[in-house]
Amino acid sequence: MKEKLYRFMQGRYGNDPLNRFLMIVSLIIMILAIIWKPQIYVIAIAVLGWGYYRMFSRKVYTRAVENQRYLEVRDSVLAKLDKKRNFLIQRKNYHIYKCPGCGQKVRVPRGKGKIQVHCPKCGEDFIKRS
Repeated sequence: MKEKLYRFMQGRYGNDPLNRFLMIVSLIIMILAIIWKPQIYVIAIAVLGWGYYRMFSRKVYTRAVENQRYLEVRDSVLAKLDKKRNFLIQRKNYHIYKCPGCGQKVRVPRGKGKIQVHCPKCGEDFIKRS
């Protein structure tokens, strides 16, 4: 049986991160269909079908390009979320101001009172409260 499956999958694309994402999304939509509106179950089946179509496809290059686009979008979204997370973590100990001259973000420690901030990019000095 294992050999038959191996022969069947030869030349087919198989599983990748985009397929795993599609399977998770379809599972979430199925759970929402049970809890919320049964009509969206059709969307879950369509997403699941698309995932299986990609998995059994013989157009390996096309599926690889789709996966690469997905990875680029996923990585850019994760980078933005990581940037926001770091910003929220730094807000505990620092104020972050924009330079009035060039717009560069400048990080200033909290609790120092009124201080003169020097922009490292354009060299402009401005006074802010920390």
